[in-house]
Amino acid sequence: MWKNSRKCFVRNYRNMNLFKLNRKNISKERLYNQNYIWRTGHEVRKLINVKAFDNVLSKIIKAEAGIRKVILVDRTGLTIAHVSKFSYFPIDVDGVGAIASAVFVASEEQGVNLDLGDLDIVSSEFSKGKIFAASCGKGILCVITDNDVNIGLVRLVLKREASEIEKLLNEFLSEKIQFPTSAAEEAASAAEESMEDNLEEALKELEKF
Repeated sequence: MWKNSRKCFVRNYRNMNLFKLNRKNISKERLYNQNYIWRTGHEVRKLINVKAFDNVLSKIIKAEAGIRKVILVDRTGLTIAHVSKFSYFPIDVDGVGAIASAVFVASEEQGVNLDLGDLDIVSSEFSKGKIFAASCGKGILCVITDNDVNIGLVRLVLKREASEIEKLLNEFLSEKIQFPTSAAEEAASAAEESMEDNLEEALKELEKF
């Protein structure tokens, strides 16, 4: 009876720990194998090299004298990259990007409901300026301009550069993001894995009795 109870305990204890190990491994797979992981705009900008995006955005802002700022966001509104022509021009980049993304996605959904096809550009005209938002695959390109900007030129530039940004986004999203870990975290992870291996060996020895 004692032998059967001991085997039952070993089996249950082993299954419990294997469940913990599998759950932890699944969590790691979800973390490292997702196509892209958005946490906050600032963290994303630290994890990826935005130089390629900045180069394209700089081309856009130089294309027309009336363009003040260019912002690239994802479809959830998180900022990926942005450039500004005037450093003294105050603006909440993350806030503007989030609102522009929400407006574009809402307009896109409205077009789907009305069977109007794909949405290319959304424009908002104000007394002191204009905002343009264009689709670029999994991202949205937002351009803030003066009121007297050449609208036709802005639309042409947006359509031309949106395809380039879409390619860059697809390349980025196809890569695995490796989050940096400290030496202490790596040591703790190694110690935990070693302890788990020792536990497995001990359980195998107990099963021999």
